[in-house]
Amino acid sequence: MLSFVVPDDGARQLRRTHLLLTVQSVVVLLVAVNRLTRLTTGYVAANEFLRWVDLLNMLVLPVVSVLALYALRRVLRYPSPALGRRADVALAVVFVVGVYLLAAGYGDHEVTNYLHIRFCDVRPFGATDQLCQIIVYNDDQFSHLVFFIGFILLSLSVLLLPPLFPALRQASGRHLAALAANAVVFALGIFANLAFEELGLDLYVVAIVALVSAGLWWRRRREPLLIYYVIAYWLGLLGTAAYQLTHRA
Repeated sequence: MLSFVVPDDGARQLRRTHLLLTVQSVVVLLVAVNRLTRLTTGYVAANEFLRWVDLLNMLVLPVVSVLALYALRRVLRYPSPALGRRADVALAVVFVVGVYLLAAGYGDHEVTNYLHIRFCDVRPFGATDQLCQIIVYNDDQFSHLVFFIGFILLSLSVLLLPPLFPALRQASGRHLAALAANAVVFALGIFANLAFEELGLDLYVVAIVALVSAGLWWRRRREPLLIYYVIAYWLGLLGTAAYQLTHRA
């Protein structure tokens, strides 16, 4: 039987976890700037095939986010009996499928969203011809469905690692503060995406991740990653609910 020795490397694991969660926080802030300001609304090329906001959302920011998530998975997985077992391999497959679907959703959405805004929203009666109906359907429905399935799979590929690979050091003191700080930034990103728009699939996706994270955290309340997810998703969800209730009353 193979024997595994877990190195006493909890401090390094926590430091790297904080660093990668900070990268995600920076991405969330850049996404907000990209979406909510006019800094990137110029055209990428003379033929006006895309705006910078579309290109950055499709090819730059998601790549950074996925790479940080991949690195986080590497940090969380350490030599143990669970390494390479069926559950570990299954989560790796879930991660790969999630990356593909997330990328497909982004690609479909950013292109059709640009075409929708530029050519279909300006029509006096909306998307009345078949071309615009196709563009709007891809923008508002199909791309969202593909994206959110990928998003859920990516979240699960990370959330389900702590039961297999418990953290080498539990969160306490300044580490809790660092986790909470990054979680608040992510929660603000959730709030910005949900609170000011008509609620749809995105609300259910956030609720699913929030419920899964809460269930896992209830069993392992000092796990750094689970603390981060619980704070980020529940704070974003409850903040959105409070805003929607007070502004629609």
